[in-house]
Amino acid sequence: MLQKILIANRGEIAVRIIRACQAVGLATVAVYSEADAPALHVRMADQSVLIGPPLASASYLSVEQILAAARRTRADAIHPGYGFLSEQAHFAAACQAAGLVFIGPSPAAMLLMGDKIAAKQLAEQVGVPTVPGYLGDDQQPERLLVEAQRVGFPLLIKAAAGGGGRGMRVVAESAQFLAALASAQREAQAAFGNPAVFLERLIERPRHIEIQILADQHGHMVHLFERECSIQRRHQKIIEESPSVVLPPALRASMGGAAVALAQAAGYTNAGTVEFLLDRSGRFFFLEMNTRLQVEHPVTELVTGQDLVQLQLAIADGHMLPWTQEDLQQRGHAIEARICAEHPVTFLPATGQIALFAPPHGDQIRNDSGIVSGDQVSIHYDPLLAKLIVYGQDRAAAVAQLQHALADYTLLGVTTNLPLLRAIAEHPAFIAGDISTDFLEREQVAGLESGIPAVVLAGAAILDAQRAAIRTASDPWAAAVWRVNGVGLRCWYRVDGQEHGVLLNRTAAGYRAIIGAEQLTVAQIVQQDDRLTFEADGMSVRLRFVQQEAALLIGWNGWSYQIECAPAVSVDTYLAHGHGDRHNASLEAPMPGTVVRVLAEEGQLVEAHQPLVILEAMKMEHIVAAPYAGIVRQLFVTVGALVIRGAVLAEVESAD
Repeated sequence: MLQKILIANRGEIAVRIIRACQAVGLATVAVYSEADAPALHVRMADQSVLIGPPLASASYLSVEQILAAARRTRADAIHPGYGFLSEQAHFAAACQAAGLVFIGPSPAAMLLMGDKIAAKQLAEQVGVPTVPGYLGDDQQPERLLVEAQRVGFPLLIKAAAGGGGRGMRVVAESAQFLAALASAQREAQAAFGNPAVFLERLIERPRHIEIQILADQHGHMVHLFERECSIQRRHQKIIEESPSVVLPPALRASMGGAAVALAQAAGYTNAGTVEFLLDRSGRFFFLEMNTRLQVEHPVTELVTGQDLVQLQLAIADGHMLPWTQEDLQQRGHAIEARICAEHPVTFLPATGQIALFAPPHGDQIRNDSGIVSGDQVSIHYDPLLAKLIVYGQDRAAAVAQLQHALADYTLLGVTTNLPLLRAIAEHPAFIAGDISTDFLEREQVAGLESGIPAVVLAGAAILDAQRAAIRTASDPWAAAVWRVNGVGLRCWYRVDGQEHGVLLNRTAAGYRAIIGAEQLTVAQIVQQDDRLTFEADGMSVRLRFVQQEAALLIGWNGWSYQIECAPAVSVDTYLAHGHGDRHNASLEAPMPGTVVRVLAEEGQLVEAHQPLVILEAMKMEHIVAAPYAGIVRQLFVTVGALVIRGAVLAEVESAD
């Protein structure tokens, strides 16, 4: 019987496997690179072993280091997770040769189904439909061009030894083929060590449907229905769900039966996924088989009530499947969204320190993650940080739950794809279930909003006001800002290179926030730890925030904002640099002091550089002058008032 499992992986999948092992009483061993020394999976495991430097090829991809860690800790078995060595037949064989149980299929089955050409040939032999194309061994460019012309354009060039969109090219016409072929072969060689490719006819606007299978070592095999993975970016999945809204019972049974027949022909055991393309007429075609646990396995778990990782462990330990195909059924609807450290438009990976990680919680919400606040996101590994999985009694309920959960998701400090996920979840076509693998391009889904909402700027100013109020107990200069004609605080912020001004005026219930041409009545303010809640014009606003040295990080409604304090807008700033773009200039005190003279009145026309207010500090006078010709709209001080640096003295509207 298995007693100790080494997890040859990192991040959220390592944490997921550790929790499954703990649930059935198995000890766990984590391996980690130098970059992952403080990682969550390392802290959770019963034992942990350093296996190398940050570079994956010297750590998580090092068979020798992983086997050495297993020997050192006396592990019985190795679970590869997904990615890294999970689909490498030589690793599975090395585990077996070392007397370790490999939690996955046999090396022979993995080698067969991992070869995309061999897998398609096997599918054809057992009567599983495949996409028309070329699977031949002749890889000469001239032969491939002839075969491409036979298959017809548009077509796909695909790497024979890999997946995940690497080594894949879409070719629209014959003239583009040879250049695309060379590029695909280079990428396939770099990613998989094998430049071989095959050709497929391009199916327009297909759905990506995959079938989860499980097989024990006693000849029993079942499928656990389908997952729809049609929402993709660059041929990589980002949102998955189960069941698919377009599969009637007969088609579902047919696809499940085809997946089982193919896996049986391959002599497959443990967990695997058979992937299909479904065209608009309802015909399905075999795509490939993933010989491992899938990233999106939680949606299957939620709709079937089965724990796939625990079942993997049981199968590897020699147990029979506890049920037959007839015992299994789908209930409700589940959707998974992958939260990645990447730009929501360019999809370029992002790095940095996670300042605050606060995922949503609820009865119908599941979070699979391998991160906590304070963790560092490095350049060395996959950008996947966490997975949000939601459940509902039907798809409409699951979509609503997804929208709510994404709006409540906070991950500050690192750029993520949360804005894109939120845009997808709220898109009418997604809500209607009208999806395909080209969904993002077809619907032109935008992952960025323009500008920063007024409520977020108001929240930043409220936090500044709260800090200023705390200082008044010991600082008479700070206290003065609250005593001058009811003026609260004037703040200038910089967000994405744009400056924004916020004026907070105190009211009996809270503040009146003036942000450009917009005014908000703010009340019922509560600040607790990293949370700020308030009402803005009757709307409830809940912000999460982290104060850093250089910036304030705020999360709201699924978006995150980095807000920097802009330099105080003083007359010195205007005279030195000019701010002609600010037609309403709020002049602020360039230093703490006492107002000794007020030289203008509200409504008065003034010339550029005309003195308005005279301050005295440390026995020296400072003249605050109009930055340009205009009208004095408001005066916020009177003679004798104490003001702090940054206190608003007057507001002048340009005559231009």
